[in-house]
Amino acid sequence: MRDSRQGAAGQAAKDEVCELLRAWSGGDATALEKLTPIVYDELHRLARHYMKGERPGHSLQTTALVNEAYMRLVDYTRMQWQDRAHFLAVSAQVMRRILIEHARRRNQKRGGGVAHVSLDEAALVGGDRLGDLVALDDALNALAQLDSRKAQVVEMRFFGGLNVQESADVLKVSPATVMRDWNTAKAWLYRELSGGTGDAGGALETGR
Repeated sequence: MRDSRQGAAGQAAKDEVCELLRAWSGGDATALEKLTPIVYDELHRLARHYMKGERPGHSLQTTALVNEAYMRLVDYTRMQWQDRAHFLAVSAQVMRRILIEHARRRNQKRGGGVAHVSLDEAALVGGDRLGDLVALDDALNALAQLDSRKAQVVEMRFFGGLNVQESADVLKVSPATVMRDWNTAKAWLYRELSGGTGDAGGALETGR
């Protein structure tokens, strides 16, 4: 009984977010005021997912990442928000841009190269992750040229911290399809980032 009540409450909260997002798209300033705490909560969840493996005192802190992401999202005045899933997908894109920009600036300052990236089932990168991001971003751009959906799955799960069901909601596919795309994309990216030889494009499943 408790599970059913919690499920109903969760759905009601999602429905409220959808209504507020649509009202915000329509120019309702009060909707943005109501959305602000909800948006911050979502962004904090995504940022904590990404930053939890970084060392204390890292130059890019969770709060700074959230604040920057929020300011960019608020500037999307012409965005026609569809629902919470759409918001999460765009948030993942924004997080990716911020993190990549930070990584590129840091790499330029220290004059160093980028390290190897390894993706695991938790959608985390081990080691000096911000230093690895430039290589991952380049590989993701290459993947997007071959199969945009698989690149989106990585973007949402890695940069946005979305789970399988949330990713499936965004892409309007089954959770099983998301997992299939995720596993195939990880294998392809691993090959790219480890300097594998051969026809990488041919090793990528492009079936929808």
